[in-house]
Amino acid sequence: MTPLETIAAVATAAGQGGIGVVRLSGVNALKIALIITDRDRIDNRFAHYAKFTDAQGHTIDDGLVIGFIGPNSFTGEDCVELQGHGGPVVLSLLLQRCLELGARHAQPGEFSERAFLNGRIDLIQAEAIADLIAADSATAARQAQASISGVFSASIHQIMRDITNLRVFVEAALDFPEEEIDFISEGNIEQKIDLVLEQLNTLIKQAKEGAILQGGATLVLGGKPNVGKSSLLNTLSGENIAIVTDIPGTTRDVLKQTVIIEDVSFQLIDTAGLRTSDDPVEIEGVRRAEVAINSADILLEVIDDSAPKEIETQNTNAIRVFNKIDLTQRPPGIFDNNNAVAVSVHTGEGIDGLKQCIFHKLGLSEQTENRFSARERHLRALQEGLAHLNASKQRFLLDRAGELLAEDLKKNHEILGAITGALSSDELLGEIFSSFCIGK
Repeated sequence: MTPLETIAAVATAAGQGGIGVVRLSGVNALKIALIITDRDRIDNRFAHYAKFTDAQGHTIDDGLVIGFIGPNSFTGEDCVELQGHGGPVVLSLLLQRCLELGARHAQPGEFSERAFLNGRIDLIQAEAIADLIAADSATAARQAQASISGVFSASIHQIMRDITNLRVFVEAALDFPEEEIDFISEGNIEQKIDLVLEQLNTLIKQAKEGAILQGGATLVLGGKPNVGKSSLLNTLSGENIAIVTDIPGTTRDVLKQTVIIEDVSFQLIDTAGLRTSDDPVEIEGVRRAEVAINSADILLEVIDDSAPKEIETQNTNAIRVFNKIDLTQRPPGIFDNNNAVAVSVHTGEGIDGLKQCIFHKLGLSEQTENRFSARERHLRALQEGLAHLNASKQRFLLDRAGELLAEDLKKNHEILGAITGALSSDELLGEIFSSFCIGK
């Protein structure tokens, strides 16, 4: 990518709408907009009414043109938005006119990538923009907005500053041995490392929660035929998605549905009843059920409370759901240390307890003010940093070698720097921004 190239793209969603936006960014953005609108000037952050014309002077559309002069723009470059009507043909003609005048069609995520490269946002904030666009619940949207505002980044930067301070002290003691400073005892190195480890552990817990709430955990309904799996799917989703009958083997395939539980998005999967069968279709359904169960974040093992109990799995992520308590008179509620719950899908008793069990099993706290969006990439890097720093501490306690500790701290700094993009490879940037929509 050449920094001087001007890029353009339709920034609004595909399809028809009342308003459509074509966005320009780059050194010639204002020049192109002036030609299209036949204006003498475009004031910074001021909405001008204008007609948008083609090369022959014919009107393509009319609307507003707004200029954002760099570096105080989203990308850090001169940016212009041409806001007209939201018809696909009109927007295509307007974009084509921008390309005729020297702009290049933007790549996916290129506007956000330029904002990152020009220091307007860090990598966490860039990813959070995509998360905000893709949010399918209010909770996910709030978390993404928290990351955009810098909540997650601030925690990373604080840990990096503490590691930097440690590096400065250790390397200064190594560079100036004539000062006869016992940096090991006087610097409280072990306590300072422990402080960083504590910060990392706290941030990992928050990031795990953020990744679950942003990406949506997978809940798989498993169990024998006719225990009420499909009925539970319909209850949790609030829709009659699955066919419910008294005939064993009604569900033959895996059914997937996104559901919102307590304003959190989950991928809910109903599976075929686990039993031996000679029917090749049912055999395949059972095989797919077993695959889904093995990959579940949480297995909801549904058990008929009115029938002899057989525990189907020893999965540590399982919640045993004893259904049909309206037939057994068992009181609804949670038991077995939040690993089991008694419910009646027919009457709705115990369903709130099941939801509570799900959140407890996922380790989701009731506290919401410090939540931010996170991705598996962030979580892996934090866990790598924690493991590396723990190993560094043990090596230091064993041999008291300041030189090795200095190198270990430098490596840890690099691991955390990759999260915000302070130290990122071109390959990583390409992978992240390629998942964005074109207009961002």
